[in-house]
Parts: sequence; C-alpha cells; structure tokens
Amino acid sequence: MSSKFSLVRYFRDAAGVKPNVLAISFVIIGYAVGIACLLSPAWWFNVLGVLLTAQTLIISAYLLHEFSHYSIFKTPQLNKRWGTIMSWINGSCYSTFEEIRNKHMHHHVDRADVVSFDIKKFVMHMPKPFKAVVKFLEWAYVPAAEILMHVLVITLPFTTPRWHHKRSRKAIVLLVRGLMFAALAYYSLKAIFLYILAYCLMLTALRFADAYQHTYDAFIVSDAGDKEDKFKADGKLRDDVYEQANTYSNLVSVHYPVLNLLFLNFPYHNAHHERPIEPWYKLPELHERLYGKVDAAKPVIPMLQLLKSFHRHRLTRLESDDYGTLEFKPGGADHFIGAVGVSFLTVI
Repeated sequence: MSSKFSLVRYFRDAAGVKPNVLAISFVIIGYAVGIACLLSPAWWFNVLGVLLTAQTLIISAYLLHEFSHYSIFKTPQLNKRWGTIMSWINGSCYSTFEEIRNKHMHHHVDRADVVSFDIKKFVMHMPKPFKAVVKFLEWAYVPAAEILMHVLVITLPFTTPRWHHKRSRKAIVLLVRGLMFAALAYYSLKAIFLYILAYCLMLTALRFADAYQHTYDAFIVSDAGDKEDKFKADGKLRDDVYEQANTYSNLVSVHYPVLNLLFLNFPYHNAHHERPIEPWYKLPELHERLYGKVDAAKPVIPMLQLLKSFHRHRLTRLESDDYGTLEFKPGGADHFIGAVGVSFLTVI
C-alpha cells in the first residue's frame, strides 16, 4: 500500500498507477526477456522471442504516443524522460522527444496527417530498379516503405542542407545503437536476423493500424510555409465535425475488448481524438459513453474487416492519393485503400 501511495504523486491519475506500471514493466522486462529468447539455441524460444520482442516494441511505440500527450505523468519532464526511453527501445530515438511530440500535436491541432516527407513521391521518383525492389518487397508483405522512412530520418540530415544542424546528434545515436547491435551480432548473428524479423512485425502492425484511422489530407511539416499555403488554398473547414467524420476506430475486437490492449487501446481512435488527453486505459469507457455498444456502426471498423483491404491494396496504397471508399457494413471496407507513411515515429 505504501509503495503504491508513494507512486501516486508522480502520475496524473491515481487510477493510472497500476495499468501504467504494468504497461511500462511489460515493455522493459518483456524486451529483455525477448532478446534473451532470441539468443537461445532452442527454436521454440526463438519463436517466443520474436513474438514477445515485437509486442514490446508495439507497446513501447504507443506508450511513447501517450507520453507525447503528457497523459501518464504529472510533469512534462517525467513524460519526456520515459518517452525518450521508449524511443530508444523502438528505434525512433534518431528524433528527439520534442520533435516527435511536436509533429503529433500538429496532427491533432491541424487535423491533418502531418508528415516529414512524402514517401509516395519519393518511391515514385526512385530509379526503376530500386522502385521495382520496393514494390516487390511490399507485395511480399515486407514493410519496405516504413523501413525507407526510418532510413531517411537517419540519412537526410547528412544529404540535405536544411537539416545539417541535426547531423551531430544523429551520428552519436547511430554510433551508440550500432555498437549495441554489433554486441548482439557478436553473440549471435541469428539473433540479429530474428530481431529484424520482430522489428518488421512491429512496423507492419503499426502501419496496419495507422492506415485506416483517418482520411485526412497530408501536409509536409518541413515546408511550413508551403503547408500553410495549402491550408489556405484548399478552403476546407477542419473543425470538430471534419475531424470525427474523417476518423475511424479500427478495433481489434468489438466483442472481446481486452484484445485491443495489443495496441494499447489505440484503435479507440475517435475517442482519442475527441479527448486527446484521456489516458489509454480509459479510452474504452470514453468510447462507450460517446458511441454506445453498437457493433458495426460508425465510427467502428473491426480489424477483421480490414484484412482483405490491407492485402488487396498493398501496392495501390503506395501510389494512390485516393483513400478509396468506405461503408459501415460487412464488406464495406473492401475498397478502403488507406494511408501510408503517416507513422508518428518517423520525424526529421
């Protein structure tokens, strides 16, 4: 009791002590256990290690999202500290916590998919052989576009003058993480391969969730003036009505809400956008208050209904500026193409 009482003063909400401690502990302990399993000679430990490592990476990403909203701890400093720790686990540490938070706040304030660069345009302008490789990998369910985005976060400051001031920090982070992976490779090259597999599973899970949560317009934050010009030119009123009309809750399961914890309740996305400061463990309750328990009515699109679309449009999504069509009925998501390259983890 005294231990719990001592923790209460650090958290925004006393009710959040237990769920947040459990989530953070799962990431820290689960990540260490997952890596240990990757190093095991037993194949079934390797399988467990890949799944556990991937899941801890997923939860670390969504905890980083929570920390960026300052929704867990009382002080910005504690949220920043733990957000930075999560970023080192999930590999988004090449950007600072402030950069990640700033980009995501633009997403909420501007009611747009605010991105650091246009990955679709980048892929389409690649030399044909490279573009063919990317498209083949995407066809084979390898998240090549997401991997490219993470690579660009690291490399663009070394090739583009406007980001040259970020080179020193990127180089230091790259060196530290490079040494960490070198140490892992020294003990087991197999573990490196399995870690890459786990990381790709994490990227695939995040991109699947991200693809179907909005039909927002995309704007490049690196060209702030250009973004503002486009905002003024298109004449759209991006108000609360627009936000909710272009936001969807792609629940893992309607009937078994506990399964949504696989994504730290992030699929309750309309509730999150209605009240961004609401912590992850209260989103199911907020969703029910706002939208009731209706199974397949707006704004809910169960993930099972999106699997077919995710498969069918895995190449179209790379090239199309159209999100496709969506109806809230069985089979109504088959032509919902979705978004690509909108991860909150990739910030220049």
